[in-house]
Amino acid sequence: MGDGPAPLEAEDSVSKFGNDGTGAVKKAVVLAAGLLFGAGAATAQTTLAEALANAYVESGLIEQNRAVLRAADEDVAQAVAALRPVVSWSSNIRRSFGTTGADQTSSLTGQTSFVERSSVDQTTGISLAAELVLYDAGNRRLNIDLSKESVLATRADLVSVEQQVLLRAVQAFMEVRRALDQVELRQNNTRVITQELRAARERFEVGEVTRTDVALAEARLSGTRSALAAAQGQLEQARAEYEAAVGDAPQRLVAPQGLPSIPPSIEQAQRIALANHPDLEAVQHNVTAAELGVMIAETASKPTVSLRGEYGITENFDNDDYSRSGTITLGASGPIYQGGALPSQVRRARAQRDQARAGLINTSRAIEQRVTNAYASLRVARASIQATRDQVRAATVAFDGVREEATLGQRTTLDVLDAEQELLDARNTLISAQVDETIAAYAVLSAIGELTARSLQLNVPIYDPSAYYSLVKDAPAGLSRQGRELDRVLEAIGR
Repeated sequence: MGDGPAPLEAEDSVSKFGNDGTGAVKKAVVLAAGLLFGAGAATAQTTLAEALANAYVESGLIEQNRAVLRAADEDVAQAVAALRPVVSWSSNIRRSFGTTGADQTSSLTGQTSFVERSSVDQTTGISLAAELVLYDAGNRRLNIDLSKESVLATRADLVSVEQQVLLRAVQAFMEVRRALDQVELRQNNTRVITQELRAARERFEVGEVTRTDVALAEARLSGTRSALAAAQGQLEQARAEYEAAVGDAPQRLVAPQGLPSIPPSIEQAQRIALANHPDLEAVQHNVTAAELGVMIAETASKPTVSLRGEYGITENFDNDDYSRSGTITLGASGPIYQGGALPSQVRRARAQRDQARAGLINTSRAIEQRVTNAYASLRVARASIQATRDQVRAATVAFDGVREEATLGQRTTLDVLDAEQELLDARNTLISAQVDETIAAYAVLSAIGELTARSLQLNVPIYDPSAYYSLVKDAPAGLSRQGRELDRVLEAIGR
């Protein structure tokens, strides 16, 4: 994509496609904002860049998937630890007691008597054991590689989630802008219809129009008020979605003055998407992980060789008796027959590998389709903008002319109302088309995998997915220097 997307600065960025301001149609909504957001918001402004930055920082979904990534990093640490010897200890204190009874014959008198004896024995022991697997057909090293592929796939999934969060924030921002403009448009329309109704009543009083003209104006005003109420309801819904997507209530939202840079053609965008999209990258790593899974399943039928050493001490509390002993064992084991479970595991792993490979094809096609759809939406929005601008100009001229002719008695009140409604519809369509163009442009960035905080150059601390991995990849012990550093990191993130 050349030099990549331009920095996202809503106030200063210059559109690659020109300035698409609407003049009188897209003017500032100071009055509407003051009424709907309160007097305290009169001086607060929020740009699209600021909204995206806040969404990135405050997103619980991103934080949730960062935790998922940290868990995947720990899988690597556990797989690495499996290569190392396992050392364990055990200890015990044992008290034995009992009573025995038996007939005894005296050697002196020859008489037999029953004799009971009690015994108490107290011992303590401690032992150490160490075991190291010397050979397992590469099973544990394959598990390390499998864990690393899972980490890479999870990192790509985290980027995909980041894109979802930012695209949702763009949509929420622009939908509030759309709702604000529509509310202002409906308010203006209500004022115009009210003026037309007043004029119709005055003309009726002097006999220039009939009662029908007045009734038409009254009906149109009622419909306009209903439409205004609906627009205000849509604005409240848009504000609620904005707060959920961005993490903060909307203030005065500054309309973006330009669009981000995107590839000039669908073909080029598809090439970039197939090279960079995180969804595809995640599936590619999943395919590699599935292939490793087949190799791991095949090693389950191979023998395992291990070395085990034990050393123990036992002492008696009642006397000075003690014993010390140790053993070193070199052992080998392997399956002979498990009812067909091992071949079944291999077949299952191969089926999962085939599933992952098919998913890679499906994901590639879905990404190409997503790019095509995004460009189609962008082209439709631009064509609509061009057409509706001409329509707005023509409808404005027509409305002014019809209203002037009505004052001269050459047009009816219905003609004026119809002309005003046509102008309203044209302006409303233009507002929606401009909002749709901005959303579609960012949807293109999402489709090619470049709707990220780094690509947009948002003013936020960029999360480094490899930082935690670097701390845990060697499975540090809790008392080591690296382990203490890891504890400080976990404390910093509130864990």
